[in-house]
Amino acid sequence: MSVRLFARARDLAGADRLELPADRLTTVAAVRAALLARYPQLGPLGPHLLAAVNSAYADEQTTIPAGSEVAFFPPVSGG
Repeated sequence: MSVRLFARARDLAGADRLELPADRLTTVAAVRAALLARYPQLGPLGPHLLAAVNSAYADEQTTIPAGSEVAFFPPVSGG
C-alpha cells in the first residue's frame, strides 16, 4: 500500500512516499497504527495527522479499497 506523507510528517520519516504491506490494513486506523509502529519518530505527531484516501478526507473508520493511496498530513493553521 502506498502511503504519502506531507510537511513535518515527511521530514520526520525522511521520505514523502512509503510502502506498507497491505495485508490487514483495511482502515485508516490500521494504516496509522502500522505507520507509527514502523516509523516511531512520527509518534508525537501521529495522533494529530489528518488522513485522506484517494485524495478524499477520511476518518479512522474509513475502509481502504485495494490499490488505494493513503496520505497523512499535519493540520495547518493560517493567519
